[in-house]
Amino acid sequence: MRMIHRNPSLAIGTVLVTILMLSAIIGPLALHTDPFMVDLSRVLAAPSRSHWFGCDSLGRDLFARVIWAARLSLGVSTMVVALSLAVGAVIGGAAALAGGWIDGFVMRGVDIVMAFPGFLLAIALAAILGPGLVDLVIALTAMGWTGYARLVRGEVLSLREREYIEGARALGARPARLLLHHLMPALAGPVAVQATFGVGGIIIAEAALSFLGLGARPPTPSWGNMLDAGRAFILVAPHLTTAPGVAIGLSVLGFNLLGDGLAQLIGHRR
Repeated sequence: MRMIHRNPSLAIGTVLVTILMLSAIIGPLALHTDPFMVDLSRVLAAPSRSHWFGCDSLGRDLFARVIWAARLSLGVSTMVVALSLAVGAVIGGAAALAGGWIDGFVMRGVDIVMAFPGFLLAIALAAILGPGLVDLVIALTAMGWTGYARLVRGEVLSLREREYIEGARALGARPARLLLHHLMPALAGPVAVQATFGVGGIIIAEAALSFLGLGARPPTPSWGNMLDAGRAFILVAPHLTTAPGVAIGLSVLGFNLLGDGLAQLIGHRR
């Protein structure tokens, strides 16, 4: 109760994210309904006790498909954020440690990439690479690494003159060791906040690309392609779009609240 009173964003975000993670990890194992099983006798069936979210245009259980899609969405977003963080941290940290013209050259390149609208860049890359989860991860990583590069560079610039960094340099520590063993632990807080917000953004981006046919291929369930499949029946069977839409909204809300709560927590500790 004290946590809820002092930091409600962190508490509510933690609950929502925990529910999403449990649904993604345990949900598909606990399901007794095959999300791929077609039953034409249940086409567009409304929500009921036997089918909590109803059935889609092929009679497939919508609850089972939403749960399976949670695993895909969380898996893709986690992988994209991890890769984006790794690429951005290496580029931004190396640029800050090198300084001089190298720092300026690298960051001008980052500025050029950031000048392109991120989602349009992801659409272009996904269209070039073609639909599929691996290509989707590549496209979204190309969109997301620049923010981490700028964050890590700014933090490293503020930390590299600290006494313990100067001491490590005097002992012969190389730039890679300085970044990994001395600087990155100090960056854990700001990076964790950025990554938490990033997961929410990637969930939306993955759903949008799948909605456009550039992500997961049917019959693999994705919240985005479920929205696309349900929009033709929005008047006669609104549950087809309501279920994945609510799942996307709650997931993004959870990660945004968690990120906001972590930012408040880190700010108080500082």
